[in-house]
Amino acid sequence: MTTLDVAGLRAGFPSLDSGIAHFDGPGGTQTPAVVGQAIAHTLTGPLSNRGTAVLSQRNAEDAITGFRQALADLVGAEPGGIIYGRSATQLTYDLARTLAKSWSPGDEVVVSELDHDSNVRPWIQVAQAVGARVRWLRLDPATADLDLTGLDEVVTERTRVVAVTGASNLLGTRPAVARIAQRAHAVGALVHVDGVHLTAHSSVDIAALGADFYVCSPYKFFGPHCAALAADPALLESLRPDKLLPSSDAVPERFELGTLPYELMAGATAAVDVIAGIAPERDGRRERLSRAHDLIHAHELRLRSRIEGALTDLGERVVVHSRAADRTPTLFFTFTDRDAHDAADFLAARDVLAPAGTFYAHETFRALGLPVADGMRVGVAPYTDDADVDRLLTGLTDFFGD
Repeated sequence: MTTLDVAGLRAGFPSLDSGIAHFDGPGGTQTPAVVGQAIAHTLTGPLSNRGTAVLSQRNAEDAITGFRQALADLVGAEPGGIIYGRSATQLTYDLARTLAKSWSPGDEVVVSELDHDSNVRPWIQVAQAVGARVRWLRLDPATADLDLTGLDEVVTERTRVVAVTGASNLLGTRPAVARIAQRAHAVGALVHVDGVHLTAHSSVDIAALGADFYVCSPYKFFGPHCAALAADPALLESLRPDKLLPSSDAVPERFELGTLPYELMAGATAAVDVIAGIAPERDGRRERLSRAHDLIHAHELRLRSRIEGALTDLGERVVVHSRAADRTPTLFFTFTDRDAHDAADFLAARDVLAPAGTFYAHETFRALGLPVADGMRVGVAPYTDDADVDRLLTGLTDFFGD
């Protein structure tokens, strides 16, 4: 297979029969039937709390084991270092609170203006609680990328953790995470990477990124609403999160609060297998995932280029802020003489979903210095086809001609 079989992929998504052209993938993708079936099959059991004595217990155990292996294959981690979480926000808050137990006044944390607020506010809040200083990696609006010219002055011997996105959920920008991580590790700091947007569009290798901690959310890549954090099990062994006394102290269980939702874990595993199934000719799942993302990237890049060309044709009425050299197929743009929410409503009336807002990228929006409150975000997903793009572009043209 040299190109993505989009029609074949779309056939597995019942929701696409609705006729809606979805460009809201950065907020959450549609879900294949097999993922829903995996959730229902696991939930209706037999299912009990995990164990080995009877089938219902073993089914729970298998759901957990399958989840850890699938997410490990997806991001290049060890299964024993995969932590289940309700959301990336929850996992980041929990991690920040745990790490901050060892911080002191005068310590520093580094956050970026490119990040979703879930990878900014938790670090700022725990830093304030212990008297640590917050330092910033600034966004250059001209390039839509982080300005790393002063990286050595921002990340210093006093830095305890650097929190940075793998890809901006607003602009699509993929910053130089490996370069940032190299500097952080040189001064003994840890690196926490928000991979929620990146994982949906790229093959991930957390070792190559230099991520000590990496979070992602399966609902951004065909799965249910949940999240996972990946880290070296040895690093997790050194951390002592708050937990109930009778609950397991083993890694990664010590980080997972309460009974796990086995059905959601099974659904996440099924979602990873859907991606791997795009390249069935490869042997191992990790290899199939890598090849699948190559096919996905080529398809999404082609569609992104189509949309960018049409936005350029609209002239000065549209300002595209997604302009970094390395980025995902997500475009953020504002209008000089029209309201983005009006445009979103106009498109929605035609069953084209391209939402308007700031999308929790609070610091990014402020750093861009935009004269308007909101903009439109268009995200291409693997199941997006040319007919969807045609409807989006026709709708935008008609909106301005209205």
